[in-house]
Amino acid sequence: MAQEYRCKLAGLADMEQQWERLIADAGQDRANWIVWKESAIRRAAAGEALPYYGILNGEIICEATANLCAHNVQNAEGLVDEKTAYLCAFRTAEGYRGKGYFSKLLRYLLNDLKRRGYEAATLGVEPKEEQNRQIYAHYGFDQYLKTVTEHEPDGTAITVDYYRKKL
Repeated sequence: MAQEYRCKLAGLADMEQQWERLIADAGQDRANWIVWKESAIRRAAAGEALPYYGILNGEIICEATANLCAHNVQNAEGLVDEKTAYLCAFRTAEGYRGKGYFSKLLRYLLNDLKRRGYEAATLGVEPKEEQNRQIYAHYGFDQYLKTVTEHEPDGTAITVDYYRKKL
């Protein structure tokens, strides 16, 4: 059977399905995932975020979200405005990592943002996630912006380095 992979802007029904799966797999962080689900669906429904999915043979295997409004992003100064989207919620299902699926989704997302008139994109990465930082730098997210602390819904504090890419 041929593998059919496609990238798309997710609809609310797609999101509902994906978030239920993520919550079911969340373990002890389940409460955070429930809060993130409600926020993600609310932002997408309001047109404040664009969720993108990579789908292989009908299964969602990777995702990323472009936030378009500063009031939805912690430490938003310099990260999101009318010409800059803040990217987050990068996830690839375990069995599909390292096979180029997320790379295709990221290119699709960046091209779509550019088509919509965005001139830059930003993202955050924890300093301990050196491999992810290197991957993002490979895709042009190499303009360091700042390092600050974010808080998860349960209050957990994490340090995040932010980077920018011109589209």
